[in-house]
Amino acid sequence: MPPASEAKPVKRSKLAKPSALQVRSLWQQYKRTGDRAARDRLIFALTPMVRHIVRRTVRALPPSCDLEDFLSAGIEALIQTIERYDPGKGASLEQYAWTRVQGAVIDELRRHDWAPRSLRRDERAINNARTAFASEHERQPDRRELAARLGMTAEELRRRLDQVALAEVGSLNALIQSDEGGAIERIDMLPSADRDADPEIMAERGAAKERFRAAFAQLGEQQREVAVLLYARGLNLREAGERLGVSESRICQVHTQLRSRLYEKLSGEAQLFAEIG
Repeated sequence: MPPASEAKPVKRSKLAKPSALQVRSLWQQYKRTGDRAARDRLIFALTPMVRHIVRRTVRALPPSCDLEDFLSAGIEALIQTIERYDPGKGASLEQYAWTRVQGAVIDELRRHDWAPRSLRRDERAINNARTAFASEHERQPDRRELAARLGMTAEELRRRLDQVALAEVGSLNALIQSDEGGAIERIDMLPSADRDADPEIMAERGAAKERFRAAFAQLGEQQREVAVLLYARGLNLREAGERLGVSESRICQVHTQLRSRLYEKLSGEAQLFAEIG
């Protein structure tokens, strides 16, 4: 007999799907005894069916939805099915559970969809008409052809298509493929109206400010002092004159000179002056 260290591992067989007879037996045991453990075994045995129904019904899950929400709704419907099942009505427990679980999953899907059912019916009608036209003519219909097939005007079709487009609400945190091949959140791909978030604009602004500093350094000492008092410390002409011991008119004259020199050295930088005040 080989030592324990050389013994071959025993392969674990997968749990077999319970037969209809086994399911019926578990249900009868639960109804007869009220044993919660029997009910839990029954739920465990039928959970794969719930998962199958969820995957089959919710083929394209909206980004804002969580698959667990649909599984929870299905399990809850399964538990209610076990409690309410009546074998005297002819259907098997699995058949009854399938109908109830699928209905619960569809209801949960509708709960996540804010669009009215009438809009979804129109969406299906439009898609069916487009498919039928393409099958007959081997090309996609234009707006007028599609509208005629649906018995509406092109303008009515346009409005309905706009409503359908607005109904497709997605999550800004949904992952999409970037140009580099990685996955990033959708919100990171949206254009920003914030100019401070644009790297190109920030680089141009930084270079312009460097040019301003170089031009400012070429001003006379008194001109730089006046500029600091007026723009950095927020003093008015009179207050700046008192600080430097000169008249208000002299400060006004120096201020005009320094602005003239800066505009001369920084021609074409009007946007920069607007930004620095």
